[in-house]
Amino acid sequence: MEHTEIGVVHTGVDRADPEAVAALSTFGVATLHEAMGRVGLMRPYLRPVYPAARLCGTAVTVLLQPGDNWMLHVAAEQIRQGDVVVAACTTESEDGFFGELLATSFRARGCQGLVIDGGVRDVADLEEMDFPVFSRAVNAKGTVKATLGSVNVPVVCANALVRPGDVVVADRDGVVVVPRERAAEVAAAAARREAGEADRRERFRAGELGLDVYAMRGPLAELGMRYED
Repeated sequence: MEHTEIGVVHTGVDRADPEAVAALSTFGVATLHEAMGRVGLMRPYLRPVYPAARLCGTAVTVLLQPGDNWMLHVAAEQIRQGDVVVAACTTESEDGFFGELLATSFRARGCQGLVIDGGVRDVADLEEMDFPVFSRAVNAKGTVKATLGSVNVPVVCANALVRPGDVVVADRDGVVVVPRERAAEVAAAAARREAGEADRRERFRAGELGLDVYAMRGPLAELGMRYED
């Protein structure tokens, strides 16, 4: 997908249902990815800037220009309680687009965190604030404010399509995007998956093997697996 809209801020965003967002927040990224049919993951180079960082919220999307963080300041005005800012860039850039001052501004607007396919700085301050950030890089290099991007347009962030109002969940395992219209459905599927995992966990704890829990012996034999003493 190509980014086509430059110099626009969409102020009307259809956000996912808050109850569905709250339900999704109780699950890990791996569970949601599986429950959704193994789709929606961002590239694994996006990492939390401190180990305990975790976030879940509805996306305010930002399209940045390389080395320019102007649109993050523009985006702050569009943040509502419970939102997550998701920032992509028109081309690869690892400059430090975001730091403690912008985090302070975002938090005052009710922001739950930032996902950015770019660099950030002031990570010690971000950790002290417990403002969760998932980024491509940590980089002290600052940015300018000179070129227009856009806010609340569909963006491709770390190879994942994110639309304004979609749900973004991030933890140590990665970042996943849940389309806003699928939020309740995916939360229900994740709950079913966790219930099944609880049963399997007890069987593993009792000493059963995955070969039997997952009924693998038959398919392995059909493919010619032999046991030789």
